[in-house]
Amino acid sequence: MGNRQSRPWIVSDGLWSLIEPLLPKSGPKKAEGRPRVPDRQALSGILFVLHTGIQWEYLPQELGFGSGMTCWRRLAAWNDAGVWDQLHQLLLNELRSKNQLDWERAVIDSPRTGRTQGPKSGPSPVDRARPGSKHHLIVDGQGIPLAVSLTGGNRNDVTQLKPLLDKIPAVAGRVGRPRRRPDALLADRGYDHDKYRRLLWQRGIRPVIARRGEPHGTGLGIFRYDVERTIAWLHGFRRLRIRWERRDDIHEAFLGLALCLITHRHVRRLC
Repeated sequence: MGNRQSRPWIVSDGLWSLIEPLLPKSGPKKAEGRPRVPDRQALSGILFVLHTGIQWEYLPQELGFGSGMTCWRRLAAWNDAGVWDQLHQLLLNELRSKNQLDWERAVIDSPRTGRTQGPKSGPSPVDRARPGSKHHLIVDGQGIPLAVSLTGGNRNDVTQLKPLLDKIPAVAGRVGRPRRRPDALLADRGYDHDKYRRLLWQRGIRPVIARRGEPHGTGLGIFRYDVERTIAWLHGFRRLRIRWERRDDIHEAFLGLALCLITHRHVRRLC
């Protein structure tokens, strides 16, 4: 166990058994040369970059990951194939089948990343107009991540409320219709807008949103801990603290993979 914790980029048998069936099948090599790096080793290289924040070109070859470019291409291809979305759906289904998702409330927040480059970035209004991005995150009542998205740092939090709700997958795992809607949504003052309160009511979701001008300490209360803890886990992956990728899809691929790893931790606790 200690060895696994000290090398978090090693892909466990349990995680690999979930991911392998979702990976697109590779075609035959078009030319002679080096044998194709196995997918499991490439995934370990991707996890090494996610955990350490190292640049692709400095990925240690002696660890058997393959080149940084190989791992980068696999990450892009798997993201295009929707692997992380499918994996996240499977994990949420498993949690719901064990009655481990708290649909009574969900909590939303939008932390900023560090130095940013790429199209989905913009001047941060709270950081002297430095370019930045935001990670918009919604979690269930226990902090289990339901959806995440990426925008520029200059986007108002409330404008991403509807898109983020739409990204919550239809979670099966129990008899009856899949579920994708919490009973209530908790949010801070950045989401204080009557238009979006009406939108939530129309979807059958009770808005619990702090109002501007009210004293601090109202609104989310102790439930803010649930989303803040998950944000800390998300930004515990060094590659997500500072956005180095110019391409949005690569950073979003890292986000999706990190979301799956956090959700998988909750699934492992059931074992």
